[in-house]
Amino acid sequence: MHTSFKVYLASRSPRRRELLRQIGVEFELLLLREHAPRGPDISETVFPGESAEDYVRRVCRAKVRAAWSRIEERHIRSYPVLAADTAVNVEGVLLGKPTGRADAARMLQLLSGKAHRVVTAVAMQFGERLEMAVSETLVRFRDLTPADISAYTESGEPMDKAGAYAIQGRAAAFIPEVRGSYSGVMGLPLYETAELVRRFATEQDE
Repeated sequence: MHTSFKVYLASRSPRRRELLRQIGVEFELLLLREHAPRGPDISETVFPGESAEDYVRRVCRAKVRAAWSRIEERHIRSYPVLAADTAVNVEGVLLGKPTGRADAARMLQLLSGKAHRVVTAVAMQFGERLEMAVSETLVRFRDLTPADISAYTESGEPMDKAGAYAIQGRAAAFIPEVRGSYSGVMGLPLYETAELVRRFATEQDE
């Protein structure tokens, strides 16, 4: 990675921070509102008939644009902004983050014994320039027993994860097969992210 290159990360996800550090990208956090009086910066409502790819592209684009607007409003030092969004699609049903343990249990039951797609969009913006890439990974779950689902939801791990599971956590015991980007399932596809960093850093060096 370019040692002098730095980004703002528009995400609260500790996984995304870990993944950026893994590939040596220097960053600062630029957090968007979630519970402010005016409401959240980004609506994550799924539109009727919206595909997983269309959903993550729309939400990711909204995140990176909102973060760039925040930079302009605050008149802070300008670095490129990086944002990402992940969704899970199982048999045409789009799964975001669970609203509670009962919702997490519902999602895990849907995933049990099936293959599903994890779609993650990552975007970078600097000024008027915005580029985006999308990663798609196939993940297969073994059959989950009611005891599996109960124990996993009780652990609290599913609560802020798309599809109600963390592949890098306890849910790894449920997953016999992954085809595609492991880091994309975690929430930040590193190949696509590194390519965005390379392109933006190269332009800044010119």
